[in-house]
Amino acid sequence: MIAAPGWRAAVQRVEHLARRAALAALAEAGRTGAMTVLLADDRALRRLNGGYRGKAKPTNVLSFPSGMPRHLGDVALALGVVRREARGAGRRTHAHLAHLVAHGALHLTGHDHILAGEARRMERAEARVMRRLGLPNPWRGLT
Repeated sequence: MIAAPGWRAAVQRVEHLARRAALAALAEAGRTGAMTVLLADDRALRRLNGGYRGKAKPTNVLSFPSGMPRHLGDVALALGVVRREARGAGRRTHAHLAHLVAHGALHLTGHDHILAGEARRMERAEARVMRRLGLPNPWRGLT
């Protein structure tokens, strides 16, 4: 779902890329099911982040597991935050979007990054998803 029309200007064929990233992440996790990806603006993510996490600022991606059998949940992304992060990291917006959709989808399948071992497993899974998509590993070159 595109709630912020700026996504279409920021990323060519944004719906197609988000769908491919979500499906690649589900395949990586060996899961099937439906999920919703909301491409929103910073204001919407600030509201969601405040309401669900008590943080009064926008964030790049939020995941909301559904607990329903065939619907894994929802993932929401903030256009401004995604653009700023991509620019700051010297990455292309479309690659950062794909990475964050995969990140959110992996959360819906049970991945997490609170503990160091979990974080390494999730980063490796994200790198494999990006390879499936033909996009750069977001973790390569980081110290």
